[in-house]
Amino acid sequence: MGLLDSVIGMVGGGAGQGGGNAALLNAVVGMLAGGGQGGAQGGGGLGAMLGNAQQAGLGDVVSSWIGKGQNLPISADQLGSVLGGDTLSNLAKQLGMSQGDAASQISQMLPDVVDRLTPQGQMPQGGLGNVGDLLGMLMKR
Repeated sequence: MGLLDSVIGMVGGGAGQGGGNAALLNAVVGMLAGGGQGGAQGGGGLGAMLGNAQQAGLGDVVSSWIGKGQNLPISADQLGSVLGGDTLSNLAKQLGMSQGDAASQISQMLPDVVDRLTPQGQMPQGGLGNVGDLLGMLMKR
């Protein structure tokens, strides 16, 4: 878990300590990659999350993480409306915690992770890539 712990240290994740942070970051990055290795099944990736945020009236919040400038915060309740109950439930189960705890911890970490994965201030064409690529991107920043 050395790489993940290093990434978490660089990202400044807001959740727990040590292995819990690694599992949380792995789940978040997997979700952003579209539910691939380590992510919640059916996560749909960053594009789907942005679409869900727009439908929930939170498009400006998620767009702030992608664009340049200040990242707007998201509450655990708002995160539930963006990710959807199934995705949040899958993430919570994967992390071995309650849905509320998962939402709280992910809402603290997600804005910074998305910001670091979109350094050009826009979503990359064709999606973010796979989990390994994304973790590598986090290490560079």
